[in-house]
Amino acid sequence: MEAASLPAALELVAGGGAGLSPEKRAVLGSSLLLLQRDYRFERVWFWGCIQGVRGAYYIAEGLGSDCAAPRSRLYSLNCVEWSLLPPVTAEMVAQAEQLKGRFQGDPSFEYTYTEIKEDAERLLEGGKEPTIKEEARLVATIEQIDKAVGIIPRGAFLKTPRGSVHENRNFEGLSLTEAKKLSSYFHFTVPVSLKNKTLLEKADLDPSTDFLDSLEHDIPQG
Repeated sequence: MEAASLPAALELVAGGGAGLSPEKRAVLGSSLLLLQRDYRFERVWFWGCIQGVRGAYYIAEGLGSDCAAPRSRLYSLNCVEWSLLPPVTAEMVAQAEQLKGRFQGDPSFEYTYTEIKEDAERLLEGGKEPTIKEEARLVATIEQIDKAVGIIPRGAFLKTPRGSVHENRNFEGLSLTEAKKLSSYFHFTVPVSLKNKTLLEKADLDPSTDFLDSLEHDIPQG
């Protein structure tokens, strides 16, 4: 959700039965704008909330002029003070996939390899069990969710000849016919299958709009 239109957007999603309190919505509306000013972001999105046992993580993403560039992710425990999350790594994702159960709500909390069902005899030098901080798990979880459900409609963003991606201000939504097609939606992440397409398959694609992986060939897990 865009920071500038956050109060109205939160009102719309609150009808589903899960939302933020009026106090939290009021605080977020002002703190995200201050966050955008302090970090000099072009735009700030409220990503969402991950509930833990002892508290909740409120997540925001900061964007520059290129909407497809890596985003800066921040979290807050009180919707006022924000901390920058480190960039995600493949190791973080691999470790987080082994974790089960709820978050604790404490970014300094450490999971041991015993807790994630790894071999208990696998020790680091010095005889200490390797641990994973909850902050690293948080980063990896956000990345996994973005890859799975970060979706945009075709035409909502345009890629310029220089390679940067910007919001299409002329986009007014998909037609009813196009909205029913999976090919009208893209994963808003770095494309993978697009690079494997042949030149013949790419011939009918518009490079300004079809620069991401389509949902039409996705196979649901399970």
